[in-house]
Amino acid sequence: MVQCLIIKINLPCNDTNGLKGRHTARDDLTSALFVICRERSRMEEEARKLHEEGIRKKLISPGKGELSSFPNGTKVIFHYRTSKSDGTVLDDSRTMGGHSKPMELILGKKFKLAVWERVVITMRPGEVAEFTCDTKHTMLYPLVSQSLRNISAGKDPLEGQRHCCGIAQIHSHHSLGHKDLDELQASPQPLIFTIELLEVLPPGSYQLDIWAMTDKEKLDLVPQIHEEGNLLYKQGKIKEATEKYYNGIACLKNLQMKEHPGDEAWVNLDQMITPLLLNYCQCLLLQNQYYEVIEHCSSLIFKYESNVKAYYKRAKAHAAVWNKAEARADFDKVLQLDPSLGPSVTKELRVLEERIRSKEKEEKGRYKGLFDFNTQPATATTG
Repeated sequence: MVQCLIIKINLPCNDTNGLKGRHTARDDLTSALFVICRERSRMEEEARKLHEEGIRKKLISPGKGELSSFPNGTKVIFHYRTSKSDGTVLDDSRTMGGHSKPMELILGKKFKLAVWERVVITMRPGEVAEFTCDTKHTMLYPLVSQSLRNISAGKDPLEGQRHCCGIAQIHSHHSLGHKDLDELQASPQPLIFTIELLEVLPPGSYQLDIWAMTDKEKLDLVPQIHEEGNLLYKQGKIKEATEKYYNGIACLKNLQMKEHPGDEAWVNLDQMITPLLLNYCQCLLLQNQYYEVIEHCSSLIFKYESNVKAYYKRAKAHAAVWNKAEARADFDKVLQLDPSLGPSVTKELRVLEERIRSKEKEEKGRYKGLFDFNTQPATATTG
């Protein structure tokens, strides 16, 4: 039951201006009390609904302002701590991976742990609350936790989850690589989520992460990513440019996975990937990542046998790792495909030959005398 405070105010009637001021103050107080009663009623109704769903909320620190409407596409940023009923802490976003990184969640994107979406919409920015959730809401937490731990450690978030679906893993003996998560997977139980809601961003007020975009949004973003990468490269910011090209490739690869290899849509996407991948390889060359360049360029040549840029970059990578025959063969292919590149190829071959001669001379000097049988052995003396 909601109880509202009713205050009776007796005002004298012999001062018109004073009476008007007192009426205004009384109206403001009445409005404030009405808002308080309405909010308390809303909170109690929300708590009742949560309880019926198997979620018990305990308010630790109130937030500020009124409760948001949280339409789909709203981005919520929050810190969380996950505990068992006995108080054992499983995860804490403030310490995971040795750094404090809050969780970012976009509502309506079908996040694997649906209960987090359910509870944050009952909170105000700045609010801290504890939610005790029944087992039916926490079945998938071991998989979610594994992904979050992988991310915090700089690993692939899907590592260990590629070969069967979440439900299948929950009911299998598959190890998640963490003893506490394996135990939780084997014996699902209620969990306590302590959440501090840091920020609520309405749709359209923030830049979407690539993973959260629609296919059309991803496709529209790629030219922008490509242009940004080119600008960073020209500015000499090679690492930043590498990341841009990588993101563009990942974006297109994600779309390509939904198409059948060889179909028109798949081929069109592959042709968009190719220039990004070549730019990516150029950045890798400048960072001495030669074997990765050889791998990527070989994959391009396998599909596009006349791609002169792929041959040229692979030739330079082969030359850098002393694959003389392979480098010369690739440079020869470059000349066959584009004779106008003769001066560049000649220069690269000259550099390669000079490096080879320098290396051979160094090795000859290093091993000189090692097998000289005319050298007299040292004579041992005794005192």
